[in-house]
Amino acid sequence: MLTFVRDKSNTLTAQKSINIKGTLLDLSVPKVMGILNVTPDSFYGGSRQQTMADLLHSADKMLNEGATFLDIGGYSTRPGAEDIDIKDEIKRVLEPIRQVASRFPEAIISIDTFRSEVASEAIGAGAHIVNDISAGMLDDRMLERVGRMGVPYIAMHMRGTPQNMKQKTGYEDLLGEMTHYFSERILAAKTAGIKDVIIDPGFGFAKTVEQNFYLLNRVEYLKHLGHPLLIGVSRKSMVYKTLNIEAEAALNGTTVLNTVALLKGTSILRVHDVKEAVEAVKLVNQIIN
Repeated sequence: MLTFVRDKSNTLTAQKSINIKGTLLDLSVPKVMGILNVTPDSFYGGSRQQTMADLLHSADKMLNEGATFLDIGGYSTRPGAEDIDIKDEIKRVLEPIRQVASRFPEAIISIDTFRSEVASEAIGAGAHIVNDISAGMLDDRMLERVGRMGVPYIAMHMRGTPQNMKQKTGYEDLLGEMTHYFSERILAAKTAGIKDVIIDPGFGFAKTVEQNFYLLNRVEYLKHLGHPLLIGVSRKSMVYKTLNIEAEAALNGTTVLNTVALLKGTSILRVHDVKEAVEAVKLVNQIIN
């Protein structure tokens, strides 16, 4: 079921709040999610946390810069990434989640995983949201487990797996197929008892650079699904390949695309660089409000 509210101009828009531990989080002003990777092979080296001290320092910095969410992941989902054992993924993420939850109780922690067992262990360790690149397609127990845990769920669009998604970019109607995909995934999530679903178009996942720009130019169309929209373009290939630079030099380009996403109604920006994203939110908010 799609849930809509009316804004001050009496225009239908997607509902702008999610329930975190019994408290409603207002998304009418977009929020920023900082990326904390506890993987050795993420595509952007600046996001890799080598030690627990590095992780806690990065978490502290992101929160001080204005991050609302911290997204912790132990499985690299870059194209062609190595598949790792589920026990290794759990080992990578549990202690970082425990440490961040203990040190920064105000932080909302997201676990970035497509495996239901990892999600369950992470929520038990102190995480608050499940961020699933496969929207439950890679683990048929995911939706049921998230529903039982009663936490918000981020459902991303992707085809295949990180290992083969580059070969799955053939679409007849990208937006139409994504709309059908999300409609089906939202219904499945609601049927499993998940009350708060956030949708992520999955930039760079089974999409070419050209398809990514086509999608960003029309991404506001997905708001008709009635759920908050998360956008993650931070330092991705659509930025650095277009500008013929490396990911390390892609901050300015990322900010440009984040600004476009905000103007099109994004509720959450998932980024490596929190300060710049928070500044973009503040400036765009002056325009649209």
